[in-house]
Amino acid sequence: MVTPSAGSAVAERWTSVNGVKVFYRESPGPPGAATMMHLHGFGLSGRYLLPTAERLADEFRTLVPDLPGFGRSGRPRAPLDVPELAEAAAAFLDDRGIETVTLVGNSMGCAVICEFAHLFPARLERAVLVAPAGGLHNQPLRRAVQQLARDGVREPLGLIRVAVPDYVRFGVPSTMRMFRALTRYPALDRLLALHIPTLVVLGSADPLMPAPPRVKEVAGRFETHVLVVVIDGAAHAINFSHPGELANVTRLFMADLPIADDPDSPGQARAYEIHRGVHLPPIQP
Repeated sequence: MVTPSAGSAVAERWTSVNGVKVFYRESPGPPGAATMMHLHGFGLSGRYLLPTAERLADEFRTLVPDLPGFGRSGRPRAPLDVPELAEAAAAFLDDRGIETVTLVGNSMGCAVICEFAHLFPARLERAVLVAPAGGLHNQPLRRAVQQLARDGVREPLGLIRVAVPDYVRFGVPSTMRMFRALTRYPALDRLLALHIPTLVVLGSADPLMPAPPRVKEVAGRFETHVLVVVIDGAAHAINFSHPGELANVTRLFMADLPIADDPDSPGQARAYEIHRGVHLPPIQP
């Protein structure tokens, strides 16, 4: 079933993956376009990713699923952990007849991308990790909850109308279970294991992430394929709060062009590069 989203560049669709109904949004993009799939954070649906995904839909075949157990998708018999969510993402791509993909994730979606790369390395062309939370910076759980609370007051008020229904549908026990799993996730180890061009986007006001200078310091210790970009003033849900800036840096990254501020967002938050891994493709002039 296909339902055009009102005022949206994507259509709403349903399919079934491993016996679970999956709700997703899709735009075909131009003929021959590469596929870009956007993966949401814990407790949420893909709805809050649409502001960024829609800005890229004219250039890429675009998919924005609600992973099984999230949003409007059905619930599997048992809650999925991060590796199982990566397997579900791969099964969804199989259902859509897609072999290789660029994945764009936020928060938990970044962990799913890293697991996808670990399990299916030949299928991932590039990765865009937006606010990749998880690991030591979010431990113990009490600290992570405090970080999440601070982030809530830094996000746009419009995010509340999107996020609250998703969290209510997901449920408190599931939210806490997933959040606990993410705080224990080996985020840095998995990130350093990526051998494809990878864009990491940080918000300077994100309490769930280390400060940009600390990220730059750690990134400089390793020879990687990672490009790190900061968006000034952004908190954690950058895909929703700063879609113009995020779409712009994603577009530049995909074309191997130098990172520059978004010319169509004058006076808005500034985006700038703080680290470029030695193994990234050469920048095109």
